[in-house]
Amino acid sequence: MFTHHLADGVRLRTLEPWHADEFAAHLDRAREHIRPWVGPSFVTDTVDTARATLVRYAEATARDQARLVGIWVDETLVGGLMFVDFDAAGGTAELGCWLEPAGEGHGLITNAGLFLLDWTFEERKLHRVEWRCRHDNARSAAVAQRLGMTHEATLRQAWLNRGIHHDKQVWAILADEYRAARASS
Repeated sequence: MFTHHLADGVRLRTLEPWHADEFAAHLDRAREHIRPWVGPSFVTDTVDTARATLVRYAEATARDQARLVGIWVDETLVGGLMFVDFDAAGGTAELGCWLEPAGEGHGLITNAGLFLLDWTFEERKLHRVEWRCRHDNARSAAVAQRLGMTHEATLRQAWLNRGIHHDKQVWAILADEYRAARASS
């Protein structure tokens, strides 16, 4: 497990199966807020299904194919980021996020995202990171922009959620773009 200090009282940590009770309580607070924006398998409603989600990510992490990290503010889990897909051999990853209302407006996702991009490009040496979001999720698109990503495409009706097909935006940043932006800031 890793822990990274983001700010006073704010930590980024690996979310693991032993966090199931805490993750379930967090999702009780976040569920209706995030339901329109994330996949239905992530929006669990019991401790057992929360544990199953955490186990699924832990197994994918062990295969180096995905990763799930949480953001704690004053010891309360308020959201996190995930590598939905992580392809070290191909040099690509997809990063996503979720956050309960209490965590919004504090730059938590942006700061955590920058840390994870740094880890992805500098330590893991990947070439490209994508960010995908529903076309009408302005908050998520704004995070992608703050992370230095470029809007590359809108995939028409590419995401099915609760019986409705939604357009999906694809944002991305390449390793050399990320390094150039970090060097100039």
